[in-house]
Amino acid sequence: MELLFRKITDDDLEMIQQWRTNPDVSKYMYTDFEPSMEKQRQWFKNISEDPTCKYWIIRVDGEDVGLVYLPEIDLIHKRCEWAYYLGSPNVRGKGIGKSVELNILDYVFNTLKLNKLCCEVYVANDIVIKIHEKYGSVVEGTRRQQIFKNGEFHDIVEMAILKEDWVTKVKGKFEFERGSFE
Repeated sequence: MELLFRKITDDDLEMIQQWRTNPDVSKYMYTDFEPSMEKQRQWFKNISEDPTCKYWIIRVDGEDVGLVYLPEIDLIHKRCEWAYYLGSPNVRGKGIGKSVELNILDYVFNTLKLNKLCCEVYVANDIVIKIHEKYGSVVEGTRRQQIFKNGEFHDIVEMAILKEDWVTKVKGKFEFERGSFE
C-alpha cells in the first residue's frame, strides 16, 4: 500500500464537500454542512492562511480516500487537536485508520516535536474510541450534552496521548504503512 498525506488544493474542494455531506461521515461531525462552493472556497482560504493548522488529503494507492487535520497547533504549550475521516467507502475496514493514526502520532511527536495530541469523539462512536485507545490515547473526560444535533444532545469524550506514552507504549509495537507528508 502506498500512503500519501498531500496538501489540499482548490481542485479538492468539490470532493471534500461530497465527503462532508455523506451521512456516514457527517453523523459524527459537530455541525451539519450545507453544500456551497463559495463557503468551501472561504474555508480553504481560511485554513490556508492559518499557521496553527494543517490539513491533508489521505491518498492510498493513488486514490484520494479521506481528510486528516491538525487544528489548534499550540507551539508554546506543545499540543494540538486532530481528527480525520474516510470519505471513500472503498477503504473502510481495511486498516487505513490504523495507518493514518500511527502516521499522525509519529508526525506530531517526531516532526512537530509536540508533547500532547488531543481529540474529541462522540460517545456513540465507540469504534473510533477503541481505535484511539488501542494506539495509546486515554479518555480524559466526558463533556455531557456538549453537542446539539438532529434535535438531541450528544455527549463527547475527550481523549489524548502524551509523547511519553507514544514512546513507551506505542512506537515500534505496531507494524504500519509509513506514509509521506507534503
